Amino acid sequence: MNTAMLDRLADVLVAYSARVKKGDLVVITGDPVALPAIRAVYRSVLAAGANPVWQPTSEELIDDLLECGSLDQIAFVSPLASHTVETMDATIRFWAERNTRSRTRVDAKRLTATQQARKPFLTRLLARAAEGKLRWVGTQYPTEASAQDAEMSLRQYEKFVFEAGLLHLPDPVAEWGKVHERQERVRGFLQTKTELRFRAPAADGHDGTDLRVNVDPAKATWVNCSGHENFPDGEVFTGPQGVEGHVNYTFPAVYNGREVEGVRLAFKGGRVVDAAAKKNEAFLHEMLDQDEGARNLGEIAIGTNYGITEFSRNTLFDEKIGGTFHAACGAGYPESGSHNQSGLHWDMVCDLRPNAAKGRPGGTIEADGKVFHRDGKFLLDGWGG
Repeated sequence: MNTAMLDRLADVLVAYSARVKKGDLVVITGDPVALPAIRAVYRSVLAAGANPVWQPTSEELIDDLLECGSLDQIAFVSPLASHTVETMDATIRFWAERNTRSRTRVDAKRLTATQQARKPFLTRLLARAAEGKLRWVGTQYPTEASAQDAEMSLRQYEKFVFEAGLLHLPDPVAEWGKVHERQERVRGFLQTKTELRFRAPAADGHDGTDLRVNVDPAKATWVNCSGHENFPDGEVFTGPQGVEGHVNYTFPAVYNGREVEGVRLAFKGGRVVDAAAKKNEAFLHEMLDQDEGARNLGEIAIGTNYGITEFSRNTLFDEKIGGTFHAACGAGYPESGSHNQSGLHWDMVCDLRPNAAKGRPGGTIEADGKVFHRDGKFLLDGWGG
């Protein structure tokens, strides 16, 4: 692993993303496989005059719990986690999967039990973040497993991850500032609109996408994502106030290591009323039926990172691909105007870029009846793309 690049990543996460201040309690979480990056962040937090605490996580121990634990044990909520979410000032999380498919054969009911157990923690974390009392950021540590999912060598995947975060440039923080400025033009435009319509013509044997989303500016707030909660970043999103129509997702929807291919969702009255998939459809239904809020749309977003161009089976990157939009079933973010609560937050990505090799035409996004995004690109100068 490139230690100089990890040091640069750490400084960006601490100073820019999490905005760590002297005296802050900063909780760093991640599997020990990510220890080189964890140590770099730990040192950077110390240099900022704050107090770092490492909370180790373990994919293997979670696998043990899912395999050997009772449903009561799986649903257990640690009082330590409840205390942590109430007392920390900032948290920096590393995703570092050793085996992205370890839960593929786990009973969906056991997976939903873990999500329901995490629901109070997630709800409180988002609430404190919306109140400005907690800063959080999550990022990817390159592993062999994730590289294999992306069909890359580890060296290629490291380059992909670090360049997506603009860490190869002389001043990454300044570059993310430019990203923020470009996206702010988009955010400001969308904040004045009431309805978005996403359309993609029929291709690959399905009937295309035609989705109308209510984004009433009196209730919905568009958020400019430029590297503070996710890193790398590159999207603008809001909390839908209503949704009608249907969407056929271009890429497989990946969740808990399972790929659900050919997902088609139909919405009426803001809720999923019909869900189908070509592969793992039963799993899709299990996730959508886990609680009352899972079938509601918690987020609608437009990907704006044109430095990410290919699907990697990692939502952190895939939902940011410039020229796509994504929608999340389940929990929404309070700061976006969404009040939907759920143990689920499942982002699914739809490509609006034309692909001649696959016989797929491009799509459009309209705002209040006027197209502002066509074939994966914004139509106004200075918006990126």
